[in-house]
Amino acid sequence: MKVIGLNSSARKDGNTALLINTVFEELHKEGIETELIQLAGQVIEPCNACWACGGKGNCVHRKDMFREIFEKMKEADGILLGSPVYSANVSANMQAFLERAAVVGDMNPGLFTHKTGAAVAAARRAGALQAVDTMNHFFLNHEMLVVGSTYWNMAYGRLPGDAAQDQEGLENMRNLGRNMAFALKAMEIQK
Repeated sequence: MKVIGLNSSARKDGNTALLINTVFEELHKEGIETELIQLAGQVIEPCNACWACGGKGNCVHRKDMFREIFEKMKEADGILLGSPVYSANVSANMQAFLERAAVVGDMNPGLFTHKTGAAVAAARRAGALQAVDTMNHFFLNHEMLVVGSTYWNMAYGRLPGDAAQDQEGLENMRNLGRNMAFALKAMEIQK
């Protein structure tokens, strides 16, 4: 089993990566392979509504990393999306990625059916619920099973590494990892 984590933060190895890696630690304990993809320094182009992805299973444009990431997501058993909160929602890169992924998914039904998905957000103060909700909508609209935890999947921190001080947030990430491992293993039994 494998989980792909997508960190849409402009900061490589910042608070969002810290949250994803905390979830990954629990998945590793259960023998689940993980891969973290960080978008820092990259630009994901928005969907241009050409509809050329129909029947192809991926976007036809090759200007950015989208195609490679999308292929990895299609192969993965689980997807963990992570974003910092910018203007009370996900980062621009995550928004562009989700818009393109949603169109490809809509034009090629079943690509993500019965995969597990979870979303995490790093916030300075507010907006994390909207960010998690935005990412969860992608999962729900593509017949994925959304994994939750004991509280909203967020932690607080402004500067890189600050989220490590949010002990409640980190414990929530650990529990999210345990719940995601449980869901992945339950789904494996059903196959």
